[in-house]
Amino acid sequence: MDLLALEAKNIKAPEPEKKTAPRPKPKPPKKAKRIVYFEVEIVDLKTKEKLLLLDKVEPTATILEIKALFHKSCKKLQEIKKKKSLACLKFMLLSILADPKWYPARQSLRLDPKAKCLRDEDILQTLPVGTTASFYFSDLGPQVTRGTVFLTECVGPLIIYLMFYFRLPFIYAPKYDFSSSKHWVVHLACMCHSFHYIKRILETLFVHRISHGTMPLRNILKNCGYYWCSAAWMAYYINHPLYTTPYALLWMSLFSQISQVGNFSIHVVLRNLKIPGSKAKKIPYPTKNPFTWMFWLVSCPNYTYELGSWIGFTVMTQCVPVAFFTLVAFIQMTVWAKGKHRSYLKEFRDYPSLRSSILPFIL
Repeated sequence: MDLLALEAKNIKAPEPEKKTAPRPKPKPPKKAKRIVYFEVEIVDLKTKEKLLLLDKVEPTATILEIKALFHKSCKKLQEIKKKKSLACLKFMLLSILADPKWYPARQSLRLDPKAKCLRDEDILQTLPVGTTASFYFSDLGPQVTRGTVFLTECVGPLIIYLMFYFRLPFIYAPKYDFSSSKHWVVHLACMCHSFHYIKRILETLFVHRISHGTMPLRNILKNCGYYWCSAAWMAYYINHPLYTTPYALLWMSLFSQISQVGNFSIHVVLRNLKIPGSKAKKIPYPTKNPFTWMFWLVSCPNYTYELGSWIGFTVMTQCVPVAFFTLVAFIQMTVWAKGKHRSYLKEFRDYPSLRSSILPFIL
């Protein structure tokens, strides 16, 4: 009996079965959202003729992407045109109107013939159009980068002025070829003029963040014609052998160069406001640099300093062509400054009310 009792104690009671948690039922796969594609019709702005129809354009496509699709389709049509099969006849009719040279930077698209051009970052589905959108196309002509335009319009005056300064042949009388002026103001004017355009070239290369990629090719002819001819006109009189020394105003040359430093300081502040790849705009404010304190009074102090440098150069040389160039520059910079000032007031409610456009408390 004792043995049976010991064996009974050693036998373990069966453990209760563990209840396993029920496995969650797999969720049914989500049905893919149906994408409603757009049809984009490209119409010539002048003739109102249909150039191309782009089908299955995604609703999230930007205007820049639509321009790229249009250019790609034009190139394909041009290739199809070379084939002489009857199956491609309908494409050949369109390829007569579509030009493969219409790369995206050359295109201008708008919703209405009288409306403004659409921006490259505009999204198709946010525009007031249906699933079949019609865009009016216009050719902007051959394009060049803005950096190329800026560099060309600055390198030209620098070289042209130095040609007159060194009195190269066929400019003045033969006896003055490669001669040097004895007036100190002539040499000082050459240094100031050269410093101005060298600074602009370096700023174009290393400081300015150019927001818009291209400009029409005709702008390079217009801009260069203005800057190059103005530089030749003022250089001809300042470096002329019969040029008389004006009243000594050395301090005006110093004022001109100080204004150049101020102009550079403002450009650095504006550069730091722009984040690469972002188009967000900010209000420019003064920094610890004293030259930037002009931001307390004007919206575009870079134009204020630019005007100051040319006024100093005008008074120093006392030359009529320089005064005319300064006057034209002042008018143009005033137009730019007023436009920038209006955009600041429109975009920022808390924009400082004390600021003027270009001249403190005046303009």
